[in-house]
Amino acid sequence: MKNGIPASKGYAIGEVLLQIQDQVIISDELVTDIEAEKNKFVAAVKLSKNQLEKIKVDTEQSIGVDEAAIFEAHIMLLEDPELMTSILSEIEVNRKNAIKATTLVTDKFITIFDAMEDEYLRERATDLKDVAGRLMGNLAGNRNEILIHKDNTVVVAHDLTPSDTAQLDRSKVVAFLTDVGGKTSHTAIMARIMGIPAVVGMRDITTVLKNGDKVIVDGITGSVIINPNETVLSEYYKKRKDYNEEIEGLKKLRSTETTTKSGKRIYVAGNIGRPEDIDQVMENGGDGVGLFRTEFLYMDRKEAPSEQEQYESYRYVLEHSEGKKVVIRTLDIGGDKQLPYLNLPVEMNPFLGYRAIRFCLDQKDIFKVQLRALLRASVHGELSVMFPMISGLEEFLSAKSLVRECELELEAEGISYSDHIEWGIMVEIPSAAICADLLARHVDFFSIGTNDLIQYTLAVDRMSEKVSYIYDPMHPAVLSLIKMTIDAAHKYGKWVGMCGEMAGDETAIPILVEYGLDEFSMNASSILPAKRLIINCE
Repeated sequence: MKNGIPASKGYAIGEVLLQIQDQVIISDELVTDIEAEKNKFVAAVKLSKNQLEKIKVDTEQSIGVDEAAIFEAHIMLLEDPELMTSILSEIEVNRKNAIKATTLVTDKFITIFDAMEDEYLRERATDLKDVAGRLMGNLAGNRNEILIHKDNTVVVAHDLTPSDTAQLDRSKVVAFLTDVGGKTSHTAIMARIMGIPAVVGMRDITTVLKNGDKVIVDGITGSVIINPNETVLSEYYKKRKDYNEEIEGLKKLRSTETTTKSGKRIYVAGNIGRPEDIDQVMENGGDGVGLFRTEFLYMDRKEAPSEQEQYESYRYVLEHSEGKKVVIRTLDIGGDKQLPYLNLPVEMNPFLGYRAIRFCLDQKDIFKVQLRALLRASVHGELSVMFPMISGLEEFLSAKSLVRECELELEAEGISYSDHIEWGIMVEIPSAAICADLLARHVDFFSIGTNDLIQYTLAVDRMSEKVSYIYDPMHPAVLSLIKMTIDAAHKYGKWVGMCGEMAGDETAIPILVEYGLDEFSMNASSILPAKRLIINCE
């Protein structure tokens, strides 16, 4: 038996097909015909774009429009002027061959993204690796597809890119295994959407298995059983049958209100980063949106989005939320989320520095553009807005003062906005939890951001391997701050949500229900299991 990271739940029994990547030879040889090398690179870019366009269309038809959006992002990388110009410059100025130039430039960007704490930004490194690999493969004349010939195939590879995963023939592939990877990668997310069990991060599974081996893939525990006997096979056939029946049962909860055994109504919402993500939340029975990370509207561009662009994005989410509450977080940049066009200062400790509400209150012109867009969009649904990184009452009151300025401007322009928007804060700094009794008298709601709250409370960088063991959502100090926040809010009749990873943690959910948490917000794929668990809580 071999163990790894369970990335996509389920059970599969099938035959191994090893996917050995064609190696791209990276040479230091300098080019003599610079124009010919540049033309070769441009041709490879065009071929890569054509391939990705086809994958995008195929993915839209076989999986869904939302899932295909990743390949639009890949195409945008191939159109990114800074990236493409940098590679062409390496060819022209330094006479690097096209493969070497591509490697040098993309590795530089990948290193930057890999070092970031935010999971979404780290996934941009994965996207760039995928695009760079495709580009270099085309420069080398390699093939870029996985050929599946048999039913019940378990694909085994060192790694699978999102485009590899999207192209898997679901009529034949029952699971996949990889040496590397994590459960938050685009590949793992896509596997979950496709319903293909997957175990990643298995270190050396490509050397342990050989073509034709029969394996059982346990996507629940992350284990793989190699060439099992009949007794074990029989056991897992039953597990697979029971699991599939359980999944069908979960689907029945899509339209069910989440109410505990004692009769308390609890809302289970979704976290989104793009407007289109709302569709996945609603398909999974979500009670609206508990966190819309608006900073992603500001990324992958050369200037901040206009008021109209933001208005259209917020309106889309509100109009597709079926009348349910949508909680939008105002711009949260700084820390590991850097936007080149804003020229944020280089700081020794950016996570404790010029970020989120601190940036917005200083850069009022940028902040007011977003606030005006939010106010305009509020007429299209039930909008709640929360300010991130609030450490005390003064910051909240300052933000509300800017909101009032924007309201007066819109009134003067004859533009309507809703008069029943809720204005709340993220509780992610311990000081906000400690003075929650004071804050609760002024805000309409709290949303607990546990990722930062845990990090700041325990003074631990969860991305540091040496100290990550200290990062504990169930630490008594963390639980105490959460309970303190909930009690203070309820004292003044305000509701409390949670939008950090802890909200979807099945071990934490019963405790949070007991504490009185009103709303849980999580990734769309976690909504139905969370609803089932809450329904069975007292």
